[in-house]
Amino acid sequence: MKYKMLVLDMDDTLLTDEHRISDKNKEALRKAQELGVYVVLASGRPTPAMVHYAVELNLAHYDSYILSYNGAVIMRMKDNSILFEQSLTKEEIHRLYDFSVSHKVHIITYINGQIISETSSPYIDIEKQITGMPFEKVASFKDAVTTSAIKCILLEEPAYLKQVEAWLKAEMPDKSVATSKPYFLEVTHHGIDKAESLKRLAAKLNIKQEEIIAVGNAGNDLSMVEYAGLGVWVDNVTPELRDKADVIVASNNNHGVAEVVERFIL
Repeated sequence: MKYKMLVLDMDDTLLTDEHRISDKNKEALRKAQELGVYVVLASGRPTPAMVHYAVELNLAHYDSYILSYNGAVIMRMKDNSILFEQSLTKEEIHRLYDFSVSHKVHIITYINGQIISETSSPYIDIEKQITGMPFEKVASFKDAVTTSAIKCILLEEPAYLKQVEAWLKAEMPDKSVATSKPYFLEVTHHGIDKAESLKRLAAKLNIKQEEIIAVGNAGNDLSMVEYAGLGVWVDNVTPELRDKADVIVASNNNHGVAEVVERFIL
């Protein structure tokens, strides 16, 4: 099979634990793009927290795309145009806030390029570190959120957040809910996930499902890993997902993405 698109989760997949693209991964992805393969970044990260990695990989030169906010936004790197965008309404975000208060978890969203929260938490600190985005702690979350926003994250220690995930899915079946890290529960508009946006992009580029490789490590990657012609986990995949891909390669810290390129593209 000649693969035409390689879709990569970022944190804990393409990126090392230090949030870097290893030189070996970078060189492999350069070779793949030189062969005409689209390299697409697909992350739960906000768009601003993805762009500099896309620049590092020279995606604009190869006219490629990024899927941000778990697929709620598709952006063309060549001209920063938005191919697709789907937000949560103000009312939906306020309802999620009420849920977070009643279930005693933290909540953040993204307004005007900033992370917004009413509370402080070590888990919010991790999101600040990962994204590099400015953070504003507000007196009233609802007063601060006066318009739509693309995504919310509920944050708490993993064992309890797993329970919260089940309660949220039962109470709000009209939302897309996925775990990106054990302490991050990501909430987007109904029907949003990485696979759905991947389908949209592949249709635009006239690429068939079987011509796609998708690589990930966590729950919010599962839809695209199951959708792709070749679904791949890096070795540090969330344990309960381990049997749900076609292939497992080396970990994020051991150039797993380069292994995918070398084995299935080069």
